[in-house]
Amino acid sequence: MVTNSAASAASVSASKIIPLSMSALLGLFMVGFVGFSHLEVVHNAAHDTRHSLAFPCH
Repeated sequence: MVTNSAASAASVSASKIIPLSMSALLGLFMVGFVGFSHLEVVHNAAHDTRHSLAFPCH
């Protein structure tokens, strides 16, 4: 019984690795794209969003 619980817990954590890593990659891409983008539209959209969430950006 203990091995089944351990195996079940291991499979649950293994099944969360892919969504967590994909979310982290998406977040890093978005921060990198917006942070280093030379497009004024992208910067202004992110800037306004940060202010609307009361997140200090400067």
